[in-house]
Amino acid sequence: MSEKLSNAPVYYALAQAQFNPVAAMAKYVDEVQDRLRQEGYTLFEPMQETHLQLATSPAQPPSEPQVAHTTSWLIIKSDRTSGFILRPSSITFHTTHYETNEEFIPELLRGLRAVHDVVKLDHVGRLGLRYLDAVLPQEGEVVDQYLADGLHGVKFGAEQKYALNESVFETESSPLVSKGILISKVYRATAALEFPPDMVPHGLVLMQRFKVKNPLSHAVIDTDHYVEGRMPLDFDGIESQLKALHGTIKDAFKAITTNYARDQWDKKDSLEG
Repeated sequence: MSEKLSNAPVYYALAQAQFNPVAAMAKYVDEVQDRLRQEGYTLFEPMQETHLQLATSPAQPPSEPQVAHTTSWLIIKSDRTSGFILRPSSITFHTTHYETNEEFIPELLRGLRAVHDVVKLDHVGRLGLRYLDAVLPQEGEVVDQYLADGLHGVKFGAEQKYALNESVFETESSPLVSKGILISKVYRATAALEFPPDMVPHGLVLMQRFKVKNPLSHAVIDTDHYVEGRMPLDFDGIESQLKALHGTIKDAFKAITTNYARDQWDKKDSLEG
C-alpha cells in the first residue's frame, strides 16, 4: 500500500516487535518514555491488563484458573493519533491515522531503538504487521461491489447478520526469516463499526469518518502477517523484513478487494463529509 489511496480504508494498524523478556522493564520505562517524549510522544499512561492464568505441573491435575495482572505502558502523541504500547517483552506502534508504510514502519523502529538503547536487548523473536480495513458502502452501493467474488458468502433469501471468512497462508519472507504466516479474515456484519476483541486502539481516537455508531451493512478486512525466529538487532535487516511483510499484505489486499473498491477509495471526494 505504498501508493497512498486518497481515502484509504485503513482505520487501525499496528506493527510489533517481540524481544527477549526484560523482567525489570518497569525499572527502565521512565528512560524509554523520556526518549520518545523528546520525539513527539508526550502522553504517558500506565495500563493494567487482566488475564487468566492456568498453573499446571506434571504431577498434579490442572488447577482453577487464576486472575493475573500485568502492567504495560502507553506512550502516545498529544493528538492521540498514534503511539506505542510497551510491555516487558514487546513494543507495538499503532495508529488510527495511517498514511503509508514509509511513515508507519520507521516509527516501530524508532520505538525499538529507544528500548534497545536503554535496556540493551539481545534479539528479536517476532516481527508482525496487522491492518484493519473498513469496507463502508456509500448510498446505492453494497459490500459485494468491494470484495472479490469468493468472499460474497452464502445467499438464500434471508437477511445475513454476520459472516466470517478466514484463510491462513505460509509465505516466503526475507531477509531475516525465510517463512512467514499470513492470516486473512473478512468479517461481514450489519452493525456499528467495531474492533476484534484482541485488537483495541488503547488511548487513540478514530478518524471522524470511521466513527460509525449506527448499524450499517459493512465488512472489515483484518490482515495479520508475521515471522518468528531468533533475529539479531540489525535495524537495517529488521526494516527490510518489515517491508517484505508489508509487500505480501499489499498483494493480499489486492486479491481481497475489487478494482471498483480501489477506484472508490482513490477518489478525493468519495468519502468526504
